[in-house]
Amino acid sequence: MTTEAMIIKELRSKYESTASSRHYENLYEDDEELGHIFSVLHKRLDKHFEDINDRSRSTRHYWADNSRDLLALIDELNEDLHNMSRAGVPVQMSPAYQYALDRCEPWLTRSGGSIIPDDFARIDIIKYEPVFRRDLESVRLKKMDRPVELEFVGEGSYAQVYSYIDPDYGVRFAVKRAKRGIGERDLHRFKKEFEVMKELNFPYIVEVYGFDPGRNEYRMEFCDETLRSYIEGKGRHLSLSTRKRIALQFLYGINYIHTKDLLHRDISLQNVLVKVFDQGAVLVKLSDFGLVKSGKSVFTQTNTHMRGTIRDPYLDDFKSYNVANEIFAIGCVLSFIFSGKEALRPGTGRWWPIIMKCVDHDAGQRYSSVRAIITDVENLRTTPKGSPA
Repeated sequence: MTTEAMIIKELRSKYESTASSRHYENLYEDDEELGHIFSVLHKRLDKHFEDINDRSRSTRHYWADNSRDLLALIDELNEDLHNMSRAGVPVQMSPAYQYALDRCEPWLTRSGGSIIPDDFARIDIIKYEPVFRRDLESVRLKKMDRPVELEFVGEGSYAQVYSYIDPDYGVRFAVKRAKRGIGERDLHRFKKEFEVMKELNFPYIVEVYGFDPGRNEYRMEFCDETLRSYIEGKGRHLSLSTRKRIALQFLYGINYIHTKDLLHRDISLQNVLVKVFDQGAVLVKLSDFGLVKSGKSVFTQTNTHMRGTIRDPYLDDFKSYNVANEIFAIGCVLSFIFSGKEALRPGTGRWWPIIMKCVDHDAGQRYSSVRAIITDVENLRTTPKGSPA
């Protein structure tokens, strides 16, 4: 049995004993292999969305057990859809439902129930058509008889970034190209950056697609802005709930790479990117993994000169760089997200104690993990005291 067949078999076995309903089974009756899985997931999503819509009109409090179940469902969806893709069966979930989950995740908490934001818009329930579809169609790519024009975006210490519009899809992609004449060490780091990012699969990490060794470049998804330019451009127009969502996406990305035994080591307002969508929706993406430190790989160079924009002032060199030093940089980014100011100045916002714990001069007093920061940010109230909970 092939690996792909084993993946599908395990997925079918996982959902086999979970009941759906005739209504949802009928939506996917044409797919004998995965139809039951889709019907179970669709039914679970609809139940959560219906309950959230109901609670948003009453107490604005989503029960603790339901909050935990929805967070678990989001993780389960990400994993299962990824495994289907690995098995050669890419599946598309309705963009409307993906957007709904993206809107819910920032305010969901794992304990004590979740407060639904005042500005939370009602979710449109898709009950009479499938929300999961196989991506079965192949495409014929255009054969270009001339090079695609590149637009210069920016540059770092050893690479330049360009963008171009794909002629088949009309979608903009980015190209990161090593500078000519860079040293062997930097070129090695550039190639390893691609290898590390290629292994990462998470919504808040920039996706990379293919390395061209002849040109020392790779393609990646295009992001509209840096975190710095986005926050500065919006100024005071961003609500606290929006800033909280942005902060959590950033933290989810960092927490993910930490679970992979990686430290970014180059966190900055330029290396956190933002994709901007209609109606103000945004998606945070971590990029620039050139200085990443791995606890498993021999390529990590602990004597690298410290070139990251945000550096812990109590760190002497990269050889001793650890989670506490990364958390200092995280605190600086969070401060910028919530205050719009780069300087670490004492504030009165309800988020300020979180920042102070991140940047404490005594590294032993800082948060011990990004997961702990996430918990406090998730519990950060975005509505005035006295509002229904």
